Amino acid sequence: MRQALRILNRDKYLLILILPVLLYYFIFHYIPMYGVIIAFKNFKPLKGILGSDWVGFKYFIMFFDSVYFWRLLKNTLLISIYSFVWSFPVPIFFALMLNEVREGLFKKAVQTISYLPHFISIVVICGMIVNFTGQHGIVNTALGWIGIGPIPFLSEPSWFRDIYISSGIWQGFGWGSIIYLAAIAGIDPQLYEAANIDGANRWQKMWYITLPCLVPTIVILLILNAGNLMDVGFEKINLLYNPTTYETADVISTYVYRQGIQRADYSYSTAIGLFNNVINLILLVIVNRISRKVSETSLW
Repeated sequence: MRQALRILNRDKYLLILILPVLLYYFIFHYIPMYGVIIAFKNFKPLKGILGSDWVGFKYFIMFFDSVYFWRLLKNTLLISIYSFVWSFPVPIFFALMLNEVREGLFKKAVQTISYLPHFISIVVICGMIVNFTGQHGIVNTALGWIGIGPIPFLSEPSWFRDIYISSGIWQGFGWGSIIYLAAIAGIDPQLYEAANIDGANRWQKMWYITLPCLVPTIVILLILNAGNLMDVGFEKINLLYNPTTYETADVISTYVYRQGIQRADYSYSTAIGLFNNVINLILLVIVNRISRKVSETSLW
């Protein structure tokens, strides 16, 4: 007990510094978890959470038997997996290429330009996409020059995933490369000096030194991304999709919004959201365990 008090007294300023963050997560993330129990109740606002009747797994079974279940699961997984497969390697590749640039001014300019899309509001991004892919937008205008189009991109289900993923890569690759550039900056310069003595060229140094030193960072981010695999960006899809593209664009998060907010079916939408989060947790645990066995790098 005395040792614990001594440690608290020693680190009191650090604890005070981290206190707002702890309070934020406790108030806005942990306390609201109490409301998850309405997934197992026939929630009535007038009766409250505790006063509503228990129904067990009724709403989970209802969702699993729904005609939309497989479509929602398929769309969520496909958009998530495609986004992960195409988006995850791009910041790594960009960081490796940018690290090879020796002209300082040009390097800073490229970094700044690549970061900018991250700070643009998602509403503005979606507005740009709608304007660019519209009938008289810049994309259809350019296609018209070569005798193609106009193509109704946002009304064609087959185009939705391509637009969603490509715009996501453009918006996030620069910002995502920051952590890799920081990891590269922390690599011991003596490794490169030894490689120079051995006659290694720039490609060999990047392949045999830079990339292996990035592996722990890559693995940690891979695990974190796997834990969010089912969390497809609701805001962006909600701003871009429409009933004509539900076939490929409707995902679990947008369905939860329509059921919970627009139709006020709180118990049903909570059950669907809880199912989605449980799948995320299972994926996180599985990927973390695989990573720990294969690479000895893991979150816990």
